[in-house]
Amino acid sequence: MPRKIIFKSGEATVFASEGQYTDAMPEVLIGDVGGPVGYAFANMMAQSKGHTCMFAVRACNHQVRPATMMATKVTIRDEAYVNLFGGVVQSAIADAVVDCVADGVLPRNQANNICILCLIWIDPRAPRDPKLDKDELYRNNYEAMKLAVRRAMKDEPTIQQLLKTRHKVRHDMFDAASGTWY
Repeated sequence: MPRKIIFKSGEATVFASEGQYTDAMPEVLIGDVGGPVGYAFANMMAQSKGHTCMFAVRACNHQVRPATMMATKVTIRDEAYVNLFGGVVQSAIADAVVDCVADGVLPRNQANNICILCLIWIDPRAPRDPKLDKDELYRNNYEAMKLAVRRAMKDEPTIQQLLKTRHKVRHDMFDAASGTWY
């Protein structure tokens, strides 16, 4: 019998190219449907104003396995944002999950017993950018999701890695040592 996956967490960031608002920063929880992740998954079926949740589907009538619930990190204010979330990004997340199963990152024999919660970042400027590169938005979210899932399943970064680099790594937007915001 396969070992039950109770609670795995991961995140990844793939930055946009110059002049684009296509940064991707998924944060994921992966776990057994009967455990804490599964309960959180079920509770996310109740919508919260401005923070829509939806299943990751590859196309209409093709929900992915493991079941994956996406939620926004930014308040949805307009249809253009909804269209990016429920179109380009949803497709990227869904494809990444299926490819993680195909690649053996997620166990195929547990695809119906685990679920994934995924918080999604779409830059609020993206929907209004007439030059938005939707192919890049897809690629960045696809790659970031695959990386976040891989890190979750491998428990990365490890506590050893974190302790070793605690004085070397700085946040991309804030340097605590100098108090500088970027």
